[in-house]
Formats: sequence, structure tokens, C-alpha cells
Amino acid sequence: MTPALEAAYAEPHRRYHSRAHIESCLALLGEQGGLSTTDRQILEYAIWWHDAVYDPTRSDNEDASAVMARRDLLAMGMDPVIAGEVARLILLTKGHVVSPGDRLAALMVSIDLAILGAEPAAYDAYAADVRQEYAHVPDPLFQAGRVKVMRRFLDADAIFPDLAFRARLESPARANITRELQGLAASVTTTG
Repeated sequence: MTPALEAAYAEPHRRYHSRAHIESCLALLGEQGGLSTTDRQILEYAIWWHDAVYDPTRSDNEDASAVMARRDLLAMGMDPVIAGEVARLILLTKGHVVSPGDRLAALMVSIDLAILGAEPAAYDAYAADVRQEYAHVPDPLFQAGRVKVMRRFLDADAIFPDLAFRARLESPARANITRELQGLAASVTTTG
């Protein structure tokens, strides 16, 4: 990890999008078989840099993270093709949409979203951490935005583009998201 990445993931406003998230993603990558050395390296770099820029007041974090990754990897002497692929994978974490047959993209997006299929207590801690990251947003606006994002996941044919992640995490993720949406609806009812 570069000093810039170390500093980025230690920023005080980060609760979920911290080094712990990166380490969790790297652990999930470590469980994946059938990857070439180059593919594993590309995914590892993409994981390290995918949340390098994280400012909850901006909407271009993934774009800025991809630019940073490409710049840093090129400065480290990395092959421009690899740097470009890392940047491409980072950009996919913005909308989480993957083309069929794109295994690296499917793994990157599924690894990034794996928290959605975690045990309920871990999911609840994640949701609370995200709320803290958006503490500057008033409750009604945050709730409306969160509902929109989470409904998009529920409305998708599949949350996890990688089939192994889907088999293991799709059902728990849908249950977690449904439970969170019910809690948000109840919160709006009691505060509204």
C-alpha cells in the first residue's frame, strides 16, 4: 500500500469505506480460484484503489479513484494495459453493472457488494456506518436516497454478477435489504 492510500483509508470521516473494508475485500479475493497471476494482481490493485477517494459530499469518487489508481500504478512502472484495466474495474463499482462474460468485473462488483449478504448484525453495522458517513445529510433526505439505492438492488435480476457469490449471498442480501427498507419506512412513519 502506498502512503497516499494509507492516509486515504485513515481519513476520520470514513466508517465503512475504511481499510477494514479493503481487507475484507482482499480476503474474499483470496478465496477465489481459477485466476491467473495477472488477473489476481489486477483485482488486488482494483480493490486497493476502488475507494481511495471517498468524500460523501461528492458524486465522482469512483472517477477520482480510477484516475488516482492509473496515475499511481503508472508511476510505479506498471504496464499501462494493467493500469487501464484496474481503472475500468474501479469505475464499475459506481453503478455495479457488469457485461455478461466479464469475470473480473463480476468478481470485483460481487466482492465490493458482499457486505449486503452478511449476517444481519454485520449488515446493520455496515448500514449504521454508512449513515455516519452521511451525517451531514438530514434524515429525510438520507432516507429517501438510501431507499432509492437499496430498491435498485432489490429490483435487479441479481445483485451479485458472479454466480458463486450469487448462490451464497443473494438470498441473505435480499433479506437484509428488505429488512433495512422496512426499518427506514417505519422511521419515516414515526418521525413524519
